[in-house]
Amino acid sequence: MTQPDPRRWRLLGLLAVAQFMLILDVTVVAIALPNIETDLHLQRETLTWVVSAYTLMFGGLMLLGGRAADLFGSRRVVLTGLMVFTLASLVTGLATGPGVLLGGRVAQGIGAAMLSPAALAVVTKTFDAEERNKALGIWSAMGGGGSAIGVLLGGLLTAGPGWQWVFYINLPIGLVVFALLLRMLPVDRPSEQPGRLDVPGALLVTAGTGTAIYALINAGDHGWLSAATLGTLAGALVLYGVFAWVQRTVRSPLMDLRIFSRRPVTAGTFMILVATALMISMFFLGSFYLQHFQQYGALRTGLLFLPVAVAAIVGAQVAGHLVGRTGARPVAIAGFLITAAGVAVPAIWEGTAVVVIGMTVGTVGLGATFVAASTTTFAQIDHREAGLASGILSTFHEFGASLGVAVVSSVAAASLAGTVSTGFTRGFTFAAVTAAVAAVLALVVVPAFKPSTGGVHVH
Repeated sequence: MTQPDPRRWRLLGLLAVAQFMLILDVTVVAIALPNIETDLHLQRETLTWVVSAYTLMFGGLMLLGGRAADLFGSRRVVLTGLMVFTLASLVTGLATGPGVLLGGRVAQGIGAAMLSPAALAVVTKTFDAEERNKALGIWSAMGGGGSAIGVLLGGLLTAGPGWQWVFYINLPIGLVVFALLLRMLPVDRPSEQPGRLDVPGALLVTAGTGTAIYALINAGDHGWLSAATLGTLAGALVLYGVFAWVQRTVRSPLMDLRIFSRRPVTAGTFMILVATALMISMFFLGSFYLQHFQQYGALRTGLLFLPVAVAAIVGAQVAGHLVGRTGARPVAIAGFLITAAGVAVPAIWEGTAVVVIGMTVGTVGLGATFVAASTTTFAQIDHREAGLASGILSTFHEFGASLGVAVVSSVAAASLAGTVSTGFTRGFTFAAVTAAVAAVLALVVVPAFKPSTGGVHVH
């Protein structure tokens, strides 16, 4: 029996810091968006893509990144992904117009899609048995912590040296982590199995989601039932159809779609998609409400988001204790209902305290839903399929962020482009209704069983 690597916990720490940067980059931008909009004179549509371009690439190419780690070795893909992400962060910070800004965000997403699954593969290979569960728990906490700390850090950096530092901060951290990983990452042999990268599959699923996001962002101007909106959404469905056909015909598919014939996987991915869409929507609306409408600075906004950030961790902790006793279904239903009740508060009343309290209550519910989603997805997954399942869960997590911000920016367009509050009311109402509908659907789709082993949500 081989002795475990004595440096394994230090290696986990470095990989977790890298993962932390990637997840941080989804929410850290939320607080900086109003300042980016003012400085670069961005339209609402372009502003929405600042979030969606990153999460779309991250989600769309993540399974390809995981496959690349299998074929070419995790070490090579981790280091390449980290360097791409770090350099892209520099480019994004240097942007003086929308072209370079969005190009940098796309490149950041590509780097993240390589780094995240390859780093997770290293973690699962480095640790065994009980240690692996502990390591995955730390990994998951870094993911959740990244989302929470992102809003506070976004406020500190935007109010201090400027919004560019939301991206520049990745440069020193990325270079230090790269130098240390270069020495510590074990050299792994690429897979012996002959296989190919399903690039067409990755491009098709990314193009399908990108087309859907484009339709949803522009629906605010063209109308939800206009020929342009419905035609573009139909185009997205065609691309998804071609993706499904390609997955059935290629030798090494990106995603074995048969996994979705299992009810727990379908239920888990549905929950992660909706919960992430709701969380990013709330952060987006809350940031613009506090900064545009209430005229607060970025630092004050970041501090007001602190209870919201803590609420997600509290919700996840409580759900983690309950899910083993009650099963995922009651936790999911309660989570969505708490979210609906929380977000309904700023949908009915106005004011800073109302918005912060509503988002805080709503986020407690979402924290619980994330746990229900992961435990459901992994409930009947063999350890050999854990990589695929976590990859699918992470993919839907990022797609949820992309879709959520696209829909809510169209629903709230009147307030994002002007000075009225009607758009915010519509946005929060839409989120509350969505959460309530999701609670009803959770009652139908989430299987009623008690998980024998607690799943771990891996971003």
